[in-house]
Amino acid sequence: MIAILPLAHIQARHKRLVGGKSLALAKLMQAGVPVPDGLCITTTVYRDFIRTTGLGTRIGLELGRRPLAAMRWEEIWDMALRIRSLFIHTPIPERIKAAVTPELERQIGQEAVVVRSSSPQEDRSGGSFAGLHDSYVNVRGIEAILDHIRLVWASLWSDAALLYRRELGMDMRTSAMAVIVQTLVCGERSGVAFSLSPDGSDQAVIESVYGLNQGLVDGAIAPDRWTLDRRSGRVLSHTPALRQAAVRPAVAGTRQEPLTEAEKNHPPLDQALLQRVFHLAMALEKQFERPQDVEWTVRDDTVFLLQSRPVTTARSGAVDSPLWSAGDKRPWYLSLKRSFENLKALLRRIEDEHLPRMAAEADRLAQTDLTRLCDGDLIQAIEARLRIHQHWVGVYWLDFIPFAHGARLFGQVYNDLVKPDDPHAFTALLREGRMVGVQRNRDLQTLAKMVRTQAGLRERLAVGASESLDPEFSRRLEGFLNRYGDLTFKAVRVLKEREGLIRLLLELAGHEAAEQKTGRLDNDGLIEDFVSRFPEDRRGFAREILEIGRSSYRLRDDDNIALSRIESQLLKAVDEAKKRLGVVAGAAADRLTPVQVLSAFKEPAATARSAVESVTIDEPVEHQGRPQLTSDTLLTADGDFVMRARQLTGQPAGQGLAMGRARVIAGVSDLFEFKAGEILVCDAIDPNMTLVVPLAAAIVERRGGMLVHGAIIAREYGLPCVTGVDDAVALIHNGDRLTVDGYLGIVTVDAWPDPNQPRP
Repeated sequence: MIAILPLAHIQARHKRLVGGKSLALAKLMQAGVPVPDGLCITTTVYRDFIRTTGLGTRIGLELGRRPLAAMRWEEIWDMALRIRSLFIHTPIPERIKAAVTPELERQIGQEAVVVRSSSPQEDRSGGSFAGLHDSYVNVRGIEAILDHIRLVWASLWSDAALLYRRELGMDMRTSAMAVIVQTLVCGERSGVAFSLSPDGSDQAVIESVYGLNQGLVDGAIAPDRWTLDRRSGRVLSHTPALRQAAVRPAVAGTRQEPLTEAEKNHPPLDQALLQRVFHLAMALEKQFERPQDVEWTVRDDTVFLLQSRPVTTARSGAVDSPLWSAGDKRPWYLSLKRSFENLKALLRRIEDEHLPRMAAEADRLAQTDLTRLCDGDLIQAIEARLRIHQHWVGVYWLDFIPFAHGARLFGQVYNDLVKPDDPHAFTALLREGRMVGVQRNRDLQTLAKMVRTQAGLRERLAVGASESLDPEFSRRLEGFLNRYGDLTFKAVRVLKEREGLIRLLLELAGHEAAEQKTGRLDNDGLIEDFVSRFPEDRRGFAREILEIGRSSYRLRDDDNIALSRIESQLLKAVDEAKKRLGVVAGAAADRLTPVQVLSAFKEPAATARSAVESVTIDEPVEHQGRPQLTSDTLLTADGDFVMRARQLTGQPAGQGLAMGRARVIAGVSDLFEFKAGEILVCDAIDPNMTLVVPLAAAIVERRGGMLVHGAIIAREYGLPCVTGVDDAVALIHNGDRLTVDGYLGIVTVDAWPDPNQPRP
């Protein structure tokens, strides 16, 4: 078994053992290019590790839980987190340690090193693995190096790497990882150079920062950028950065340090050094016979080459790759993975700017009495609200969605440090009970308690005697609707809001146990344990990353509520237009888009109604054709076949075990039928649905992920939750008896006792 190879000894015949990155560095080193010395832990060691420890089988079980092609990116992240946890908890066997340690001690010793990936699959033609696998800077000591080798192995199964291999149709079972261990060069300035610009233009691009390259690669430090003519090296443009900080080695790992005044006022590269980097990139393009993406660093006036790989652009032969198809979401998905510094900036922008502005915008729009507007003014109001809504939808995708990575980053930091048995244990530290939806439910519980404790109030509400209600209760009820109406039943008319809310209050009032589900958790001890595990000088970072994680977690629900308030004001204007058009309320009318209603409303009165009626609305297709009669199929009295699932598998998203009747929620109106102790089954939970969560025994959701709204709200209330259940709303029916296992991610279905009787 070839376990370890010095870079200087690697030959072309070793490619499958060491990967293309190691082979490229070896070629350059042997050609006399300055490359930091190092060695490669081969793929043989990785394969021996997962075979000897049984880890390969356990990874296979994770991959077999649900087809990768059917998984959302959030579910892929969950699976990657669980696999990473398996690596963290699986020590390297002594026999394998003995095979690699002597050479590490001989060549590395106590020197600071960089531990980097070198997967053979990185070399697939037409694709690039750049940034998908993990690297670790400034690692010291053999035990620390071995620990980080395991983390690099684990990154073979990162969400981004899994998504990449899924897109390219690679066989997951053949995946393997080699690891490069190289001496750390503490560069004074570093950067990347593209011999051909990634945007496909016929130019070269060089980017540079002070300090180590890590700040540039992970997006924490903005670089100076030069565009050069590929033939002459002439500088075509220079875009300076706002230079503030550099990433430099710390006692362990790295940290940001402020730049000196001289560094702030001068770019990292002067003209001479810029030309040296340019000519190095062009020489590498010639040597490898295709454009190169080059990482480099400068120390003591020597340019050290850290990495050289092919540039992937539409002009570099990758045009036929699935990654560049029109429907490719991988580049967007990869952009969601943000650095700690980037997340800090996003947090400030979201909490200090976006959320206050959204609230103020919704309040301002709510001041307009739409019924008093003439038709022309109503048209202008709808058009203005459409623009406002579209603007905030854009902000949602640009800032709110990427900020979700804050909870994931905290989870990875927590798991690497604490090494909990449950890879999702970190979510307990994120719970605060501060979500708008949770606060709304507390206010609802206050109203329910009044209904339960005030003599005669329940009876008067039950018969609709609203004129004789207690004044204090009426005031609180109206206050609740005024405060939360926009984000509670955004598409339901005011009358129905009140009726539905009273029906829900009567149900809550009849079940005092629901009041105990407050959405609060005493996790101070967990937080202190987490922070105390850091050295004294790193505890500030620990608290900051926790703050980012908590804000990110909270915003997963609050951002939809904030956007719902804006959308509600648009829908109110559209509803007013529908009334003037004489559109009859109903399912078809509800599916008319604001643009369709606006277009019809602009027509002359004589043709406006026909314009609406002519709009084609596709009815949803529940099932096409009859299912086959199997042991999982019921035959009803009228001869219809009804699908009945026995056991459904999803992702465990909220620990616990619960049994109860299913209540399938297809729309807002279904919420008013919810009864205490039922299990909420839905396609995807939105902020409207969280009103009934205190009544629920568990949650089952088709949409998957530990950080989707259903999973978050379930954990706030301590409910078992399974997400990622394919066709949940089709295979589960109202009244089915369910057993929800939130530990294993399994939902067991026992259909209603008599299929010929109406279901509850």
